[in-house]
Amino acid sequence: MGLFHFSKKQPVASLFRGFTDWHCHILPGVDDGFASMEESLRVLSLYEEAGVSSVWCTPHIMEDIPNTIRGLRQRFSELTEAYEGSVELHLAAENMLDHLFEERLESGDLLSLGDGRILVETSYYNAPIGFNDVFRRIRQAGYDPVLAHPERYRYMGESDYRSLFGDGIRFQLNLPSLTGYYGNLARSKAAWMLEKEMYSLVGTDLHQCAGFERLMTERLPDKLLDRLRRLL
Repeated sequence: MGLFHFSKKQPVASLFRGFTDWHCHILPGVDDGFASMEESLRVLSLYEEAGVSSVWCTPHIMEDIPNTIRGLRQRFSELTEAYEGSVELHLAAENMLDHLFEERLESGDLLSLGDGRILVETSYYNAPIGFNDVFRRIRQAGYDPVLAHPERYRYMGESDYRSLFGDGIRFQLNLPSLTGYYGNLARSKAAWMLEKEMYSLVGTDLHQCAGFERLMTERLPDKLLDRLRRLL
C-alpha cells in the first residue's frame, strides 16, 4: 500500500457542499468529544458555513463509556432544541465490539444509521475474540454492520480488508486519515481502500472544533478528491 504522490492538490473544503458527516462526536457531554452545548453549536455554525447538509451524531458506547439509548436521546433532544440552523441532525452511535455490545445486541438496544445499519469499532491494536462471529451475530439480529475507520486498525492488513469487504462488511472512511492526521500508515491504507472502492460512507470523526477548522485548511491530491466525490 504505497502512499499517493500527486503534484496537483485541491482544498478538502470543496467536498463539504452538500456533505453528510456519517461519524462525529459533537453531541455534547456524553463521551470524549465535545464537552459543552456552546462548543457543539459553534461547530454546527462552521458546518453551515462550509455547506454541510446533514450530520450523524455517533457518540461512543462501550464498557468505559456505557451510554444508554435513553440518555443519548435526551441529550440529542436538548441539542436539537438549542440548534436553530439548517444542518439536519440525526442520532446513532459508535459501538465498541465488547461485552457491553453483546448485551445490547441481544436485547436489541442499539441506535442505527438508518435502514438497520449500525456503526461498530474495535481496538486499534487487537481484534476482538471471535471477530467474524460477531459480524455474523449482528446480521442474524437483523442489522447491517458498518466498520468505522478500518484504516486506523493497526492489526489489519490488505488480506483482512479484502476478506471483510468480500463478506459484505461496509467500511466508513475517516476523512482526516487521508490528510495524514493519524499517521502515514492510516493514510496509505485509506488511499488504497479508496482506490479499491471499498468505502461506503465518509465521516469526520470530529471530537473538537479545531479538528474541523484544520480540515478546512487541508489540501488533497486531485485523484483522491475525485474518488471521494464519486463516493459522496
